[in-house]
Formats: sequence, structure tokens, C-alpha cells
Amino acid sequence: MAGMEQRNVLGGPLEPCGVEPVTGFYRDGCCNWGPEDVGSHSICAVVTAEFLEHQRSIGNDLATPMPQYGFPGLVPGDRWCVTARNWLRAYEDGVAAPVVLASTNAQSLEIVPLDALKSLAVDVPPDLAALDAE
Repeated sequence: MAGMEQRNVLGGPLEPCGVEPVTGFYRDGCCNWGPEDVGSHSICAVVTAEFLEHQRSIGNDLATPMPQYGFPGLVPGDRWCVTARNWLRAYEDGVAAPVVLASTNAQSLEIVPLDALKSLAVDVPPDLAALDAE
């Protein structure tokens, strides 16, 4: 990962997702991706209560603190790098969390269609033409 500039789904530089709590597979505040991240923690989501409950129901409890892993547990409004597959599953079930496109890694497009991400985008780029870029 070192020396590689990660890109977001809009083609720009990947922006930070969240630091309270610190997110990312590498716990660097960004949804950086590397080959060791087999789950593809590449989507920067603003979690909602509905999304957290859905994740718990599929065996991915993001709300319960796990101090042994330095994980405080998430609450609605937290920004977190979620796995592309679990976000897509929530999307298909109608409960996906909103997405910060500028902080969502282009790697997620291997699993999730850009139109699905755009449909729940909470950030709007300064150049709206970027939303039409594929």
C-alpha cells in the first residue's frame, strides 16, 4: 500500500472517512484497500440505526464495543469503512447506509455498481459532471 495513491469512486484522490472512531482496515481513517483486506472495507458509510441492526442480523455486529480489538462500537452518524459485500447486501435489502463518495475507494466498484453508491450519496462534488463519470 505504501507509495500507492488510492482513488475514490469519482476518480479523485481518496479522502479520509472518519477518525472518531478511527476507521479503515488499516485503522488510518481512510478506506484504503490492499490485498490483505479480503473483505474489501472500501465503502465510507454514515451508519444509521437501521443499517446497524441489519448488520447485526447478518452476523456483523458493528454496534457492540469490543475493547480487546480497540473497537468502541458504532452509533448512528458515525462514519465507517464497511465491506462492499455487506453494504451491497443491505442495499439489496433496502437498508443501506448513506455513502461518502469522495471517501469510498474505487476498489468497491469491483463489487458494487456506481449507480447504487450514487443513489445514497451524502456528499456532492464541486463538479457535478463527476457524478456522471463511470
